[in-house]
Amino acid sequence: MITSFLVIILINFAINNFVYKSPSRFKLPADFLKGHPLISVLIPARNEEKNIGRCLRSLVKQDYGNIEILVLDDNSDDDTSIIVDGWSKKDSRIKSLKGKPLLTGWKGKSYACHQLSQHAKGEYLIFTDADTLHFPNSVSSSIAALLSNNLDALSVFPKQIMVTIHERMVVVFINLAVMALMPLALIRKIKSPKVSIANGQFMLFKRKIYDSIGGHRNIKKDIVEDVAISRQIKKCGFRFMVFDGRINIYCRMYNGFREVVRGFSKFIFASMNYSIIKMVAVISLVLILFLVPLILFPIGFYVIRWPLIINVNLLIQISIIFIIRIVMTFRFRSRILDIILHPLSMFYMMALSVNSVYQAKYGKGIYWKDRVYDMDDGEELDKQEFDI
Repeated sequence: MITSFLVIILINFAINNFVYKSPSRFKLPADFLKGHPLISVLIPARNEEKNIGRCLRSLVKQDYGNIEILVLDDNSDDDTSIIVDGWSKKDSRIKSLKGKPLLTGWKGKSYACHQLSQHAKGEYLIFTDADTLHFPNSVSSSIAALLSNNLDALSVFPKQIMVTIHERMVVVFINLAVMALMPLALIRKIKSPKVSIANGQFMLFKRKIYDSIGGHRNIKKDIVEDVAISRQIKKCGFRFMVFDGRINIYCRMYNGFREVVRGFSKFIFASMNYSIIKMVAVISLVLILFLVPLILFPIGFYVIRWPLIINVNLLIQISIIFIIRIVMTFRFRSRILDIILHPLSMFYMMALSVNSVYQAKYGKGIYWKDRVYDMDDGEELDKQEFDI
């Protein structure tokens, strides 16, 4: 059964390598260029003084000129707003907005995006994070992909910059989930909202579609807001796809061990709808498929001396695991050394999954961007009560 599952995953992985296209493959149609509609680039920023300058520097170099860049300072306690104000004086396309205090019932990022949408004037809305770096064609190519594929919205997955070993062992699972575990070819074809995935680091909407689905207002309580809004798009009957942005956008999600723990602990359990049963089932399946064969093969071959058929099956399973990791390494230009560290990567994910459940159920709450949320009601807690 395990071998059969892995063969299916390998087939899906092979298909995804063709389906998962770069937006750069598409060109803007002539009628769009003639009309030259306004595109709003919207950036929620909370304590982003280290990132926002680089992000804006990359966005002002876009090869599509008719854009407005709105940055909302989400009640930062650093110099985020000062930096954005400085950029707005250099480039009239950049506008600095002051975010309102977080309302009851909202999560921070969704409320920031909601406020940005109220100020945006463009026919197309691009929501992107402050820690992203954009190539000159990131805006134009994403619009081209949207129009060429007759879509209503899309999400582009940036190339993830992974520096420390902690980042490399964990962030790689984003690519693994997308490439191996998600049937990308079915996201647009199947109407079920459950068959969807997205990355909030870059999401593009037709303005009228964003408004018709209720925008971020309808997913205001969701921690994993990007996946939630992609499901809302499909639930309303609109067309949605994801694209490979490794040559369009860069992003370093987390800087070091502490941010990795906080970031993944935030969304792993949330992605399972805070269901212990679902969490145990999914994590157990992932471990059985991607870790157990690596443990059982040496035991069965050298210690227990299992029959040849069992060892051959285990060897096939291990081969599939490493074929996937090798192809991913070359496609996303990761470090070759990390291939052989795959078992360590799995142990990282297991530990983070346990911590995600503990923090949400029995710990101090869900911590993100200097805010702490109570999992039971989703309300923001006083972070001064916690030793963070």
